[in-house]
This record gives sequence, structure tokens and C-alpha cells, in this order.
Amino acid sequence: MPLPALRRSSLIAALSAIGFFAIFSTTISKNPVLPLFSQALGAGDVTIGLIAAVSPAAGILFSFPVGVLADRIGPKRLLVASAIVFLTAPLLYLLVADPLWLIPVRFFHGLATAILGPVASMMIYTAYPDAKGEKSGIYSSATLVGRTAAPLAGGILLSVFAAAAGLTAYRLVYVAAFLAAIPVLALVLAIGTDAPAAGETSKPRSFSLGESLRGFLQSPLLLSTALVEMAAYFGFGIFETWLPLYLISAGVQEYLIGLLFALQVVAVAVSKPFFGALSDRIGRRAQIIAGLLAEGVLIAALAFTAAVPVVMAVGVCFGLALSLVTVSTGAYVADLSAREDLGASVGALSSIMDIGHASGPLVAGVLIATSGYAAGFLAPAALAAGVAAVFIAAGRTAPVEKIV
Repeated sequence: MPLPALRRSSLIAALSAIGFFAIFSTTISKNPVLPLFSQALGAGDVTIGLIAAVSPAAGILFSFPVGVLADRIGPKRLLVASAIVFLTAPLLYLLVADPLWLIPVRFFHGLATAILGPVASMMIYTAYPDAKGEKSGIYSSATLVGRTAAPLAGGILLSVFAAAAGLTAYRLVYVAAFLAAIPVLALVLAIGTDAPAAGETSKPRSFSLGESLRGFLQSPLLLSTALVEMAAYFGFGIFETWLPLYLISAGVQEYLIGLLFALQVVAVAVSKPFFGALSDRIGRRAQIIAGLLAEGVLIAALAFTAAVPVVMAVGVCFGLALSLVTVSTGAYVADLSAREDLGASVGALSSIMDIGHASGPLVAGVLIATSGYAAGFLAPAALAAGVAAVFIAAGRTAPVEKIV
């Protein structure tokens, strides 16, 4: 049963506000403060790397179980759990005196986004069955604004209080993260409780991770769509990590690199709702294929030039390509999934995406160290082409219909 009109119209606004404040809170906790705080506590390079890596690991490990659990008990309870983690995690940084304690704190904080991502998506796809792409695009753009504003706010706080004694400047940033999380909990509590759809039973289903994972992996359409998401973020991880170093080595000034990424963020934030609405109207498969192939071509182009005007254009177009594909993949998975397994499918998609995002910079680092930047930028292009071929083949061999 669709949500009442008033609730439907207000839900996307509430979720978008939650996404903005939540992602602002978690991003200000890590960028740029986390490596500086870790170093001030006495952490070495290896420890700083471990601290940075542990939060994404939470997404890889828990997004899928969270999705399965959301199918069983409903998303509202999990959304409340996520909000509680967003609110309490920043306070834990204030207690840290040994850098090694940042590892469990970062893992705990990572649970918040591991829960929020698939649960918010599940709620949007359920509430707006005919406008999945558009509404998820609006939510994604809101989180992107929070992700962009947070480093600026954190940098200002660190600069203003740079002369403060000891670790005061760093701890004030985590106080700001705590304050930003207060609206998250308030908005989550204001959202109505879950109600079963017509024809559904409120009796909880058995919690079977193995059965849910097996069902996802045995669907060529669902699995190939997840591989698309992985390949897209594999390339994006390489782009955001290695492009700045590549441009600096070519003599490009830092402010121009910052401008490039700022323009890319604007392009993604503005285009996602439009591309999402477009996929609702014309279908998602062609848009996914076009976006993934365009992303591969654009990142491959970086292997042949460091000219600032060209790289600027490539960066903006890369953002548009990423927007084109990623705003459609989640909605497409929702189109395919049976209602009772929607959370599991969205959670699996999120976990596989995190694997691609985390592994891209590592793989490219090995290739760049051994064969140069050209190899590092051509690898994601080859992966994008291969995954696009798998996605096309899956569409031809499996019927494009809801999986029941």
C-alpha cells in the first residue's frame, strides 16, 4: 500500500535532511582532521593507514547483513540505530589518548553509514515506486552537499583554533560532528513507523544471510548490476586518489586541482536528480551502459594528457558519467527485487560498491608503482568495458522482470 500523500511528500525531504547532516557529521570527523589528529597522538604512517581503512571496511562487512535485517524487522528500527551511532561516535574521539583506539572508534563510526545507505535507499524505493531514480537522486545530491561542506567547515575550525593548547582544535571538530548529528536523530524519530504493504504479513521472516546472498548471486541481472556499481566506484576511487598526485607531478598548481574537484562535485549534485528522473521515464539499462562506458573512456583519456583545460573538461564529464550510472543502478536493483528481499539486494549492492571503491586506489597504486600512471588509468577503463559486456550479456540471457 503506498504511503499517504502527505507522508510521501515529506519523506524524501526528511531523508534528504538526514542524509545531509549525517554525511556532514561523519565526513567532518575524517577530512581533514583524522590524519592530523592521528599524527598528533603519535601514530605512524602504517597506523594512520589502518585508521583510514577501517571505516570503509565496516560498509563492506555490514551493508548486506543490514539490508537482510531490514527486510525482516523493517527499516525504521535500523534507521534509529544508525542515528544513535552518528550521535555517539563523535564523543568517543574525545576520549582517545592512544592512536590505536581510533581503529575501533572508526569502525564503530563506519557502522552508521553502513546502516544508513541501504536503509535510506530501501525506504525511498518503497515509498516512490514510480520515481525511484528521481527521488534517490535528490537524496544522493543532499548527501553530496554534506560531504562537500564538511571538509571546508573542518578546515576552518582547525585554522581558527590552531593556536589552542594541545589537542583542543581537533576535539572541537568532533564536538561539531556531534552537534551536526543531533538533527539526524530528531528527524529519524519524526519519521513514521513501518507499515506492511497490502497483502503482506507482519510476521517476521527467518533471518538467513546465506539464503539471501545465494539468491542475489544466482541472479545474473542483480549480480551484473552490482558489478557495474563496483566498476564505477573502482574507477572513481582511482580518480580521486591518484589524479591529484598525477597533476602535481605534471606541474599543475594545487588550487586548479581543487577547482577541478569542486566543479565535479557541482556537476554530480546538479545532475543526479535529472538523470534519475530520466531513468524513470526511458528505462535504466541503456543509461547504465552509457554511463559506465563513458566513465571508462574518460579516465583512460587522463593517461594521454595533463593539460589543465582538457583535464578540467574530463573531470566534469567524469562526474556526469558517474552520476549517470550510479543513480540508475540502485533503482534498477529495486525494480528487479521482490519486495521482501529489497533490503538484501540494496545491501549487497552497497557492499560490492564499497569493495570496488576501496580496492581501486590499491590496485592502481601497484600498477603506477610498476608501470606508471598510464597503466593506472587504463586499468579501470578495461574493467569498465569488461563489466559493461557482462551486464549486456546478462540482459540478453535473463528476462528483465521482477525477481520473485
